[in-house]
Amino acid sequence: MFAPKQGDERATADGAEGMSGALFLDSMRAWLTAGGAVLLVGCAPYSHYDGSALVPGTSTEAEALAQMGPPDEKVKLDNGSTEWFYALPAARQTYAISFGPDGRFVSSEQRLQREFIDRIRRGWTIHEVQALLGPPIETARFERQQRDVWTYDWKEYSDYWELNVQFSYDGVVREVLNLRDMQYQPIGPGVFIGGRVGVSVR
Repeated sequence: MFAPKQGDERATADGAEGMSGALFLDSMRAWLTAGGAVLLVGCAPYSHYDGSALVPGTSTEAEALAQMGPPDEKVKLDNGSTEWFYALPAARQTYAISFGPDGRFVSSEQRLQREFIDRIRRGWTIHEVQALLGPPIETARFERQQRDVWTYDWKEYSDYWELNVQFSYDGVVREVLNLRDMQYQPIGPGVFIGGRVGVSVR
């Protein structure tokens, strides 16, 4: 690294102050362009994972794999169909791509929505929950209660939610707890409440 000789500090400072405005603007422009590229990547649409490019009754699992990449989870259903799940944690979404027994695309659904979440009831099996919502964002075991808990983060309009499905050790749903994620709940300009509030239990 270049170091100015003693007595050259003033000259170095003068050189910095005399830096061409054009050079400074060019440097800033390059930095902003790079930053903009990162922002564009970060804001890329999720349509790549929603199955919108697949054709019902025509597209195959091989074509889906080529277009969308490997799923986060595959679930085989009793009727021979298969569900491929693509989880998008940042968007609080999970897409289920359904294939028939013949391996051809049937439909695509965003499953982390109220219409699907409200179907879960006590007595469901862990496989039924998995086949409906796909992989949880987090799992935990509570030895004292003898419960396994699967957590799903989801969003409805501007409301953020945390779904906790509690299973007994035999893989049966014992409780479904839906919590409003208050860390995203504004109470004023730029002010948010921390913590979570339970609003529904099944």
